[in-house]
Amino acid sequence: MIDRYKQQQQDNCSSSPKHFNLPMASNFPIEPSAQDLLDLENIGPAQRAQWVLNAPEPPALWRELFFSMKKNLFPLGCNFKNQNGFKPFVSFLVAMFPIFSWLRKYKLTTFKSDLLAGLTLASLSIPQGIGYATLAKLDPEYGLYTSVIPPLIYAVMGTSREIAIGPVAVISLLLSSMIQKIQDPEANPIAYRNLVLTTTFLAGMFQTAFGLLRLGFLVDFLSHAAIVGFMGGAAIVIGLQQLKGLFGITHFTNKTDVISVLKATWISVHHSWNPYNFMLGCSFLTFILTMRYLGKRNRKLFWLPAMAPLFSVIVSTVIVYLTRADKHGVKIIKHIKQGLNPSSLHHLQFNDPHIGELTKIGLVVAVVALTEAIAVGRSFASIKGYHLNGNKEMMAMGFMNIFGSFSSCYVATGSFSRSAVNFSAGCETAISNVVMAITVMICLQLFTRLLYFTPTAILASIILSALPGLIDLNKVCHIWKVDKLDFVTCIGAFFGVLFASVEIGLLAAVMISFVKIIIVSIRPGIEILGRIPGTHEYANVEQYPVAIKTPPPVLVVSIKSGYLCFANANFVRQKIMKLATEKAENSKENAQMTVQFVILDMSNLSNIDIAGIDSLEELHKNLVSNSIKLAIANPRLQVIQKLKVANFVSKIGGRIFLTIGEAVDECLNPKLYVI
Repeated sequence: MIDRYKQQQQDNCSSSPKHFNLPMASNFPIEPSAQDLLDLENIGPAQRAQWVLNAPEPPALWRELFFSMKKNLFPLGCNFKNQNGFKPFVSFLVAMFPIFSWLRKYKLTTFKSDLLAGLTLASLSIPQGIGYATLAKLDPEYGLYTSVIPPLIYAVMGTSREIAIGPVAVISLLLSSMIQKIQDPEANPIAYRNLVLTTTFLAGMFQTAFGLLRLGFLVDFLSHAAIVGFMGGAAIVIGLQQLKGLFGITHFTNKTDVISVLKATWISVHHSWNPYNFMLGCSFLTFILTMRYLGKRNRKLFWLPAMAPLFSVIVSTVIVYLTRADKHGVKIIKHIKQGLNPSSLHHLQFNDPHIGELTKIGLVVAVVALTEAIAVGRSFASIKGYHLNGNKEMMAMGFMNIFGSFSSCYVATGSFSRSAVNFSAGCETAISNVVMAITVMICLQLFTRLLYFTPTAILASIILSALPGLIDLNKVCHIWKVDKLDFVTCIGAFFGVLFASVEIGLLAAVMISFVKIIIVSIRPGIEILGRIPGTHEYANVEQYPVAIKTPPPVLVVSIKSGYLCFANANFVRQKIMKLATEKAENSKENAQMTVQFVILDMSNLSNIDIAGIDSLEELHKNLVSNSIKLAIANPRLQVIQKLKVANFVSKIGGRIFLTIGEAVDECLNPKLYVI
């Protein structure tokens, strides 16, 4: 082994400088001996430069997607040839159903904690589910349906222990505000319901695809600042829409902007509002908020804010029934369909002429639902100290919405308020979701008739009580202090939702985020590097004034961008050329101080496109015309592969180096290297 290696070293030193036959890493033993490591340490800089040029080709895009899917579905091993017949199947089951990885360790004491948490969660989910269904302009039972099937599926497929699954306010508002433009929910409620269920299926398909193909980065297009602004604006819009139930208004606007809602409220208050609705709703809203305040002051009283909504529903229903307040203008829910989730496969409308618009709505809803759920799950996972698998979360959300659309459920996701209650109640695993779902099933089967006299003002007060958690003023102030562009994104989303519509607010947030990305990407930083004293590391001389600048014949610059592309290629070329020529003009009186080499550090550059390569070629020509040579240090795999295919390496004379230090030494003393 050593003799062969030494012989190849001699061949390398005596061969043409552009063709080193240095053995690749794959030719060495998996566990090299001490002598092998010593021989590697003694390899010269010229041979090390060939490691850059002889890097393996990066995998094709289709192979990356294939192995990504394979890793998702078979995390315990993908080599089926050397495995028995059961191991791939077990691997698939663990990947698809994480419950199998922890259920065997489940204990009775753990179940007691989950049982208490699940019952507490159900007491909050039942009234909220009914309220959010009315917000989505669906019959009340659909909110209860959505609290049954999706939580059961998530308990089997999800990785979060604390997240509570069910309908949420923001998604309900999104669906009602966007789908009602296609179908009026009051004129044709059945057709509207069918479109909501179809959108739920499409949202589930998108979420599953995101998880299967590891496309979670698409969720990040809605930045944290955008979500903060969007949630704040949506909370105010939702709150204003609850004025309909709080005042007992019969006819109300379908628009979601603040001006239209306030105008409709002002007109209705002068004509058709009922004071009994207002008194009843405000009384129980005050009660719920008071219980929430007490629960925050004393953690042992966590059950107070959790039980308050259900208690309000029960007491208000009894009051209306005993006083027959419904005959005096108090609006009630009336009939809630009894029984478990009916099949809705025949309700899905894939041949609808508006299927294209429903697909767009499904994509928007899928992204927003995933963003909210993953944010909620990660926040509690960080507290408990475990990792949340984002790809599995997306697949779990996708499957639960797909199967939910088959069983009369609309889009479900993780709720922050209910997850907080679940966490405070001491849940240990996702079994709390199962307990909650079973409790809701019992309610659907036995107790829906008892909700006939429940006043709509109570549902409005329950929704209003949950809205303060969506408005985070402290986070807005923090965003303003840290990043002004993020603050613009936050405010753009907020005012877009508030004064236009929910989709306009989202579009404004995404557009502002894209503008921010474009501004940053088209003007990347170009830094002059110097060596940090006592090390072999090179860093920005402006950031580190103690850095030792390279001697005058050499200029070391770095591109502070991950992608050299059509958007920033010309700016980078002009900036580097300006630095080189300015330094040359300032030192033209002293020939020894003239720039002769420009070393381009590519360690931060992860990829490059055709425009980027063309800009490097033009930069090389311009430098040559000024008697300056170009060298490249530490290019990444994707970059060096494309530069080799474009024949750029030979155009610059093979001046490719593994490190900046070796490039500087070569430029200062060419006799040390054979390049």
